[in-house]
Amino acid sequence: MSKFKIAIQKSGRLHDDSLALLKSCGISIDNGKDQLKVSVTNFPLEILYLRNSDIPQYLEDGVVDVAILGENLLIEKQKQVDIVEKLGFSKCKVCLAVPKDVQDNSIGYFEGKKIATSYPNTLAAYLNSQKINAEIHTISGSVEIAPNIGLADGICDIVSSGSTLFKNGLKQTHVILKSEAVLAKSTKLSTAKEEILDKLVFRIQAVLRAKYSKYILMNVPEEKVDAVSDILPVLKSPTILPLAQPGWCSLHSVIDENKFWEVIDELKSAGAEDILVLAIDKMVR
Repeated sequence: MSKFKIAIQKSGRLHDDSLALLKSCGISIDNGKDQLKVSVTNFPLEILYLRNSDIPQYLEDGVVDVAILGENLLIEKQKQVDIVEKLGFSKCKVCLAVPKDVQDNSIGYFEGKKIATSYPNTLAAYLNSQKINAEIHTISGSVEIAPNIGLADGICDIVSSGSTLFKNGLKQTHVILKSEAVLAKSTKLSTAKEEILDKLVFRIQAVLRAKYSKYILMNVPEEKVDAVSDILPVLKSPTILPLAQPGWCSLHSVIDENKFWEVIDELKSAGAEDILVLAIDKMVR
């Protein structure tokens, strides 16, 4: 059987985040400079570094088995592939933007206007849903300059921090879609390759759970253990260990990092003391 092939972006932030994820999954990657195909020694995997815009076609054709890429690119390319897992990094938005001095922030502004974009399919679908007739100019790269040189009245492009829009005298008016990195697969995988994918996804999920979870320890009076336990959004139930000091317990649990500050005051009010929060490397279910 040929090796299981995964495609990632040749360069850029998505490239770096993808490699970091694979390395966190215990996959040893040792490639030389400018090497575009790398075999992994400790997992049945071959990594292909490809141009971002080409990856969806390679996936659809079955040239690669899976890929890490932006969900926005999959939506734009409209290829027949399946999303396996959302990965939580490289988050961005595809937005409409206009010059700062435009007073009309409604979608109606774009009626009869010219819009420059690298995402013509995504833009056309959105304009159609809003019943807006506009002229779409498809360009690649430097979309933000289009209004300044008279090519368009507005743009549709990826926005992360918004700093690029600001530097080019533009402002965001409408969010067309929100995107993040995803693991996508070809629809042509054999049973054997589906089994390899299952093993890879198992590792990825363990890494992602750990990334967004924290291990929490606290000291709690015995009579308040039930009240504190009821507050914690735990996997099953907290671990409770007796302390050397009579009448006290150490309570251990896992908590969603995003929920920690929502419940910290409740935990303290319920009697928890000496609360310690630790990072988790992996979390396997």
